[in-house]
Amino acid sequence: MATNSTVRPLPSETAGSDFARLSRKIAEAGLMGRRPGYYALRITIVTGLYAGGWAAVALIGDSWWTLAVAAFLAVVFGQVALLAHDAAHRQVFRRRRASEVSGRMAGAGIGMGYGWWQDKHTRHHANPNHEELDPDLDPDLLVWSQDQARAAKGLPRLIGGRQAFLFFPLLTLEGFNLHLSSVKALANRSLKHRGLDGALLLGHFVVYLSVLFWLLPLGMAFAFLAVHQCLFGVYLGSLFAPNHKGMPTLKGEDRPDFLRRQVLTSRNVSGGRLTDIALGGLNHQIEHHLFPSMPSPNLRKARTIVRGYCEELGVDYVETGLITSYRLALISLHQAGAPLRNSRVPA
Repeated sequence: MATNSTVRPLPSETAGSDFARLSRKIAEAGLMGRRPGYYALRITIVTGLYAGGWAAVALIGDSWWTLAVAAFLAVVFGQVALLAHDAAHRQVFRRRRASEVSGRMAGAGIGMGYGWWQDKHTRHHANPNHEELDPDLDPDLLVWSQDQARAAKGLPRLIGGRQAFLFFPLLTLEGFNLHLSSVKALANRSLKHRGLDGALLLGHFVVYLSVLFWLLPLGMAFAFLAVHQCLFGVYLGSLFAPNHKGMPTLKGEDRPDFLRRQVLTSRNVSGGRLTDIALGGLNHQIEHHLFPSMPSPNLRKARTIVRGYCEELGVDYVETGLITSYRLALISLHQAGAPLRNSRVPA
């Protein structure tokens, strides 16, 4: 299992390559330097919002207004997930130990197994949108290509034909899936520090459920859990859906050089500083995939350099608005499920 989610191309891919020349431009612009002040402020704000949200649950108590706090905490949990993402990529700290400690703390705060997620995300970065190598394209629930649709069985075969219409409703389960996948991964003996991950997960679930069922009546506690986890799932899915869905997919030996492998399978989302905050910098997905350890506040500046360089090379650089990105993702899902809409073959 990879232990560092910062993906670096092999030396053979960089020596005198297009990516190597781009890297020099980025380094000369000083965009790979740490941003300790930015992250200190961001961590302080998110931690304050996290603590404030749970304090509000305690203060409001037995009132249906507490469900508004559940919605608020869903967004805060998403922001904690984004901090865990940045820490895992060593955007926050240069040293591995500090990155792992901070990433695990953030993961524990939202019930996510850090080791499981880091391994999965590392493999995604190495081969984005590759049908056999990118775990984000596993057809475990949805199908991402027509070839996957033709081979689908079970649940993906059942819902694949209508998956574009079901996509956002299914995102309400993504928070629960995050927890379940984290727990299931503990059975993998090759997972590093699985004992620690297991203890942190157990601690999160015990504290989370104890607080809810101690502070709130039974029915309200269940309602809070449902609203919080479902909206958290929608926010998580909405963060990642615009980035690669609807972009070209690869298969087999189809592996372009590092620069093209990252740029051609990724999509940027245009917008201002509010978009940067809401999407945690992942709206600059092309730059993030090229330079995973670049601090997220530097990605906007890198965009100008990367886009101009891609234009010089004649490499397609895709950027759309947020709503358009969701529309393209849904169109892609609908097209991928086409073989199942007219299929009469039983699952």
